[in-house]
Amino acid sequence: MDCLDLNAKLRNESGKSAAKKLRATGRLPAVMYNSKGVATMLDVDELEFTKVWKMATPTTLISLDVEGKKHLAFIQDTEYDIKADKNLHVDFHVIDEDKPLKVTMKVQIAGNPVGVREGGVLTTGVKEVTIECLPKDLPVRIVGDVSNLACGQSFTVKELPFAEGVKILSDANAVVAKVYK
Repeated sequence: MDCLDLNAKLRNESGKSAAKKLRATGRLPAVMYNSKGVATMLDVDELEFTKVWKMATPTTLISLDVEGKKHLAFIQDTEYDIKADKNLHVDFHVIDEDKPLKVTMKVQIAGNPVGVREGGVLTTGVKEVTIECLPKDLPVRIVGDVSNLACGQSFTVKELPFAEGVKILSDANAVVAKVYK
C-alpha cells in the first residue's frame, strides 16, 4: 500500500467568495466524503496538496490528518485551472479500512518477449482488471512481465503478480498479451 500524508483544516464558509478568499491565502477548498456519502468541508495547503497530487496514482491512499484526526482517503476528484496551472478544489473519498474495495486497474506490460526477438509480433488484449482487496493490500500498479513469452504463447490475467489477499474478479483466463508468428 502506498500512502501519502496531508494535513487539512475544517472550514465553515462555502461559496465562490469564500473559496476566492481561501485561495488568496494559499489554501484550497476541499470536501471529504465518508463511506455513507456525508460531506465535510475542509481546506488544505495548496503547495502541500500539489506535491501529494503529483505523486499520487488513482489507487494511492492519502492519510488525511484533519485537525489531529486521521482518515484514510483517495483523491476522488480535482478541479484544475490549466491557464493558471493550479488546483482550485479537491474532493476526498474516505474509506473504511476493514471493508474490501472493488477497484478496476490498468494493466501495464513490461519486458521484450523472446518471441518478438525471433520475429513474432506482440499484441495486447485486456487493458484493465477488476480486483477486490482490503485497502492495505491495494497494489500501486499491476505490471505483467512478458519477457519469457515465445511465439504462439499468451500471458493471461491469472499470471499477473498479485499480493496475498487480492482477489481477481475479472476473467482469469482473459489474454493480456500474446506473441504471434
